Amino acid sequence: MSEFFGSVWWLIVSLGVLVTFHEFGHYWVARRCGVKVLRFSIGFGKALWTRRGRDGVEYVIAAIPLGGYVKMLDEREGEVPPADIPRAFNRQSVWKRIAIVAAGPIANLMLCVGLFWAMFVIGRPDFAPVVGQATGLAASAGLSHGDTVLAVDDRATPTWSEAQLALIPAALDHRDIALKIRPYGRTDEVVRTLRLSKLPEHFDERRAVEVTGLTPRHALMPTVVGRVAPDTPAWGVLAEGDRITAIDGEPIESFDDIRPAVQKLGQRGGSAMVEVQRNGDRLAFELAPARMRAADGSYYWGLGLASTAPAEPSKDAVLRYGPVAAIPAAFRETAHQASELVAMIGRAFSGRVSVQNTVAGPITIARAANAYAQHGAAWYLSMLALLSLSLGILNLLPIPILDGGHLLYYLIELVKGSPVSERVMAAGQYIGLALIAGLMGLAFYNDIVNNLVR
Repeated sequence: MSEFFGSVWWLIVSLGVLVTFHEFGHYWVARRCGVKVLRFSIGFGKALWTRRGRDGVEYVIAAIPLGGYVKMLDEREGEVPPADIPRAFNRQSVWKRIAIVAAGPIANLMLCVGLFWAMFVIGRPDFAPVVGQATGLAASAGLSHGDTVLAVDDRATPTWSEAQLALIPAALDHRDIALKIRPYGRTDEVVRTLRLSKLPEHFDERRAVEVTGLTPRHALMPTVVGRVAPDTPAWGVLAEGDRITAIDGEPIESFDDIRPAVQKLGQRGGSAMVEVQRNGDRLAFELAPARMRAADGSYYWGLGLASTAPAEPSKDAVLRYGPVAAIPAAFRETAHQASELVAMIGRAFSGRVSVQNTVAGPITIARAANAYAQHGAAWYLSMLALLSLSLGILNLLPIPILDGGHLLYYLIELVKGSPVSERVMAAGQYIGLALIAGLMGLAFYNDIVNNLVR
């Protein structure tokens, strides 16, 4: 399946699941509160499939899969037969109306817990939280190659993704954090303080982990020789497939380490031993770098080596719990991610992070859904859980036409003892439509800039 069709498919599946659960929350509670439901629609626009149930509800799947709705009997939307007036939504007590409206976001929160539980039980394959390279602030904090990150602040990090997700908000807030580390080759644990308060005031938020100076082990380019240029120092000495392990006694962890090591050797003058692994054997060759000319006309010291095409590294860690242990873990993860999402919304409104990197449109969601699905069921479930959580929390924002806006009206009604006037509600509808239209426009703009322009 091509990336385009795969993205479209997984977008439809994801939104279908999330919207169905959200609307079912409204539907289920409305029925339990004695409200007559007229229509349960997944999607907007022209109906693609319609069926009327024995309960009289019209079930619809519509053409535009970007939402859905539950239509209930309401005197404000048309004439209601006298026998059905007690079943009209507007005739219910304020507490029943609050329960019906809040049921949609709550259903998404419950779905989030269930999806995280399933993810933990299946087990999400990942990379071990091992440092490949430490520079800048990470090096100043005392981190080095081979260190294992056990926890960031008080959050355990059994995988690199967990460490990364804990590092990002701290970097965005320029907040110093404590890292619990198991140093390379040791069994004890030490605490290092990463001084993120020293980060530049403005940096590319998409590189929040990279600017800390931490590079994970799995991101390092392997030190395997892909090509040897003719008439260079390495020609006839090193061969394709050789894995370089050291130059002049200095360990080489990444192909990116080779050039500075050779530069240093060239500036010093003379030759040095280049250690390699070839077909399981450890070999050493004496080589002296030569002065070479780059494509831009500058000169550098080199051996004439090129790297292999980077391969997808193998996952070497799994985030997994047993079925029972996964229950509290799912609740903890939902609570943690909810707090992080609320904090990110606060950063966006305060201007501390760019809305270009926080408001995603359907193109971004579709591509992410497809990418996560390609990594396996557990990864897709984790993404779907975060989307469900986002949908639930965003719907609780006090914006008219969203669930949170209706809840705000009902809270005002509880305080003043009477419903909000229709004039105020109409004004709120216009404001809400303008805000939602603005958010949708921003989301589509971000989609174009982030996916089509860059």
